[in-house]
Amino acid sequence: MFKRRELMLRGAALGLLPLHARAQALAATRRVGRLVAIGGAEDRLQDRVILRRYVELCGGPRARIRVLSAASGDPRGVWLAYQQVFAELGVSDSAHLDIIDPTHANSAEVVDQILDADGIFISGGDQRRLMDLVWETEAFRALHTAFHLRGCCVGGTSAGAAVLSRHMLAQGAAPRLPEKEAAELDLGLGFVSKAIIDQHFSERGRLGRLLSVLAQRPDMLGVGIDEDTALVIERGLSVEVVGQGAVTLVDGRQLRSNFDDIDSHERLEMLNVRVHLLPAGRRYSASSGDYSFRRMPPSLRDAVSLLVAPGPIRG
Repeated sequence: MFKRRELMLRGAALGLLPLHARAQALAATRRVGRLVAIGGAEDRLQDRVILRRYVELCGGPRARIRVLSAASGDPRGVWLAYQQVFAELGVSDSAHLDIIDPTHANSAEVVDQILDADGIFISGGDQRRLMDLVWETEAFRALHTAFHLRGCCVGGTSAGAAVLSRHMLAQGAAPRLPEKEAAELDLGLGFVSKAIIDQHFSERGRLGRLLSVLAQRPDMLGVGIDEDTALVIERGLSVEVVGQGAVTLVDGRQLRSNFDDIDSHERLEMLNVRVHLLPAGRRYSASSGDYSFRRMPPSLRDAVSLLVAPGPIRG
């Protein structure tokens, strides 16, 4: 088991480094951190392509996987369901990361569970419920230490995907056309610092919602993930789409809109928005020496580079 105090001190020290020095330090770690953002409703009964891939990225059947189900209204029931799935996939060491209140999130037991894990899997539910429990706790800091310093694979489905963003899509209707302030942003876990993740994307018609929040934050990328579909982000290297659907990548960084000139819930004018549709089965590299990089248009290369860029460690 890794020494909790040593890892937490390393995490705090890394957070003080300049960005370029931090990136070099992270590149020298033993494993590369990976994120698996699932759009919800992943197959848990048949081929289980996404969850098999998640187990593989955690290190295979011998991986230590901890399930964080605090976003759910039935955290124990959700944990038992995933425990059975992971056992059927050959994982012998899975356990419940049972956080019931902020006091528990500050406990040495929870921190040690996180720091000893090869994979943390975050269930669906309400992303605000999860953040209310872990924000600025020792568990929150331990999650960053585990990801950035140990290369722990962090996966999340539905609300567990939304919470991976720093600027988290917290709630909001899905208007057919984008409206000013149709959705509300809040602070998430912050593993993805330059993008806002939405889930159940095509199935629930959420393009209008994602465009609405990008009008509010045009400096961000928008990532819409379909059900039974996952976006795998390999820090510093590539993104990969796994499952049955697609990932819609919306780039509003050159956006021109009337956001500042209209009232709340009025229709938005949005000009110069770039949209990329990334189907399952495709990988997009951030390395100029890779064939997939050379075949991508410059705007997509830039967007992928932002997605895989190491975010700040939260200490």
